[in-house]
Amino acid sequence: MRIDVLTLFPAMFDGVFGASILGKARDKGIVSLNAVNFRDYANNKHNTVDDYPYGGGGGMVLKPEPLFAAVEDLMPEGGQRPRVILMCPQGETYSQRKAEELAAHEHLVFVCGHYEGYDERIREHLVTDELSIGDYVLTGGELPAMVVIDSVVRLLPGVLGNENSAVTDSFSTGLLEHPHYTRPASFRGWDVPDVLLSGHHKNVEAWRREQSLLRTLQRRPELLEQIELTKKERVWLDKLLDAQPELRDR
Repeated sequence: MRIDVLTLFPAMFDGVFGASILGKARDKGIVSLNAVNFRDYANNKHNTVDDYPYGGGGGMVLKPEPLFAAVEDLMPEGGQRPRVILMCPQGETYSQRKAEELAAHEHLVFVCGHYEGYDERIREHLVTDELSIGDYVLTGGELPAMVVIDSVVRLLPGVLGNENSAVTDSFSTGLLEHPHYTRPASFRGWDVPDVLLSGHHKNVEAWRREQSLLRTLQRRPELLEQIELTKKERVWLDKLLDAQPELRDR
């Protein structure tokens, strides 16, 4: 996979792209990560990339010319057009499903803005996706782009040491992930559940599934409406709700 980030502050990505999972993935040649200063594509002597909005108002607006020129320069000759992703508070709320969708593409271009906003022609004629990582506003699109890139790259084959890790993550199955335990088996009087020490893999998997259902019910009950449960699981949840009626109000 190739990932290009159009930003006015490429140095922000040095540590992120060079360390931990992303750094290892780049070293292995699984992904190419590049931060590009789109100010280099400005078409005026002062290299300005923003201007005052037509109609007046506060703030500055990113001009279309530098971003169009940068994306077009990054497109391989005769190659497939990349997904061009605008990080924006107005965009679609980012999710694990979107990460899985983006991970299937060979080339992603992220556009990180600053100032008041973007010229609308960037939205209408350049980008393919607008994404938001939450209902709040940051000073720029760099941090959200880092979040999305990390969540996408870790899904690529060969990136994680255990290929099953990404498959069983929270949200990948539609549920929150089950609890995890490691050594010691007993710590300050708190013991690891016996089933995890039993060596009975079928029972362990059943316990993990039930714990995922319970955790999702307790913390994100709306997710249960979006997944297909077995008859046995629905009966188990109904019994749980009868025993703990306070969970019905969540």
